[in-house]
Amino acid sequence: MNGPKLMERRGMDKTLAQYDAVTDECLALFTRKAGDYGTAWRVLRVPSLTDQIMIKAQRIRTLQQVGESKVGEGVRPELIGILNYAAMALIQLKLGVVDGPDIDAQVAEREVRAQIALARELMTRKNHDYGEAWRGMRVSSLVDLILVKLLRIKQIEDNAGRTTVSEGIDANFLDIMNYAAFALIQLAEGTAQ
Repeated sequence: MNGPKLMERRGMDKTLAQYDAVTDECLALFTRKAGDYGTAWRVLRVPSLTDQIMIKAQRIRTLQQVGESKVGEGVRPELIGILNYAAMALIQLKLGVVDGPDIDAQVAEREVRAQIALARELMTRKNHDYGEAWRGMRVSSLVDLILVKLLRIKQIEDNAGRTTVSEGIDANFLDIMNYAAFALIQLAEGTAQ
């Protein structure tokens, strides 16, 4: 491999390792919560999950603007919640909404793991084309992009899922997962602005 290709490969290897570390942390928390609560979230309709993610993203934005938390939780737990809720929304799109928990915690964990794998694969393709541009972004910009994606999802939901030229709801949730992962990586690196 020549110099630039080798550097690009090393950069991608680093990104994949970091991505796996932060998504493993998210999955571990999801698994622990599934042990406590089961899969009660299976009753949530996708717009309810969209609203939960919106609340978390807006809270991060408020924390970034105000600079302090009155409830003791910072940005990192909210980003983990965003990633997990987006995965749950994708599962709801795939499996449908039910009237009561219909899968056990192990099945739910496998489903979340599958959604993380889809997001990772998408990230790998986009990272190739964009050259890891996200590394130069601020966490606040990543949060703003999450909010934009959420507003797009809400509009698509209000249009009964119909789009004419735009990506669907699922693509937007996958992007949200990746933006949250990027922000978590930056926070872990200490490079967040």
